[in-house]
Amino acid sequence: MSTTIGAHARRFRFGVEMQGPFDATTWAESAREIEALGYSTLFVPDHFHQGLGPITAMATAAAATTTLRVAPLVLACDFRHPAVLARELASIDLLSGGRLEVGLGAGYNPLDYQRSGLTMDPPGVRVDRLIEHTRVLRQLFANGPVTFAGRHYRITDLEGTPKPATTGGPPIIIAGGGPRLLRFAAAEADIIGVNPSTRAGRDSPATARDALPDSIDAKFQLLRDAAGERFHSLEFNAWLSLVTFTDTPREVAGRLSPRFEATVDEVLDTPLMLIGTPDGMAEQLQRRRERWGYSYIVVPGPMARAFAGVAARLAGT
Repeated sequence: MSTTIGAHARRFRFGVEMQGPFDATTWAESAREIEALGYSTLFVPDHFHQGLGPITAMATAAAATTTLRVAPLVLACDFRHPAVLARELASIDLLSGGRLEVGLGAGYNPLDYQRSGLTMDPPGVRVDRLIEHTRVLRQLFANGPVTFAGRHYRITDLEGTPKPATTGGPPIIIAGGGPRLLRFAAAEADIIGVNPSTRAGRDSPATARDALPDSIDAKFQLLRDAAGERFHSLEFNAWLSLVTFTDTPREVAGRLSPRFEATVDEVLDTPLMLIGTPDGMAEQLQRRRERWGYSYIVVPGPMARAFAGVAARLAGT
């Protein structure tokens, strides 16, 4: 298989996923620090058992900064009706001067459903809902009244208000790993988070194996085929579940290889982890962009300060 399946000329940018403020700082102060460190985006998760409420967190961070973009990574469509959500998101985009990105997902964590009492439908139903949800948001962000008749949502002559600052609405990020969701993202998303499929369960060895390079190759081939001419207009997002600075990356990867049932080299090449020295990390990210097209990199909040030098070295290149 080709080693440049997803390659295109997108410049690097970097985001930080934060569940709360840095120690001994407020949320607003943390947002301003992330902005000062040169990051493009502050991302917030959407889980009932961790982190701040994403809508309030994004609005507060946007109000405290001047250039920093804000985004959920990602909003679970099962948790909010799109007619309600569209107003909140459009308001953030309008009041921030167009600094919102909208990450959407089908919901994947059983704890969210078990603890809230929400029904966790089969994957196919959740993807159906995500597809309708995305289309309703897009229409409500645009001009004119919206009438939509779907399996999950029915909208009748509703004008989306307020209108976002971004013409046509803020960029949509679709994150997922299954073929159907990736095909939908290829057709309708602006930014795609290419992740392992969680169909087997988020802690399953099969999920870990689906993050290995050969599986990512297959996902990008599917995306290229499905996107056609729009492939090169897409931006690809890599959410790094692990960032570890070390002079002995093979030793660290060796401890992880049983979980992946993979070789050390396969673990080091997994695009959703980053292990090594600052120079080594920069080289790995450049190789991954060349091979797949990943250019929008998201690091965990606790690593934001330590990683800032790597981000500054690559951002905009």
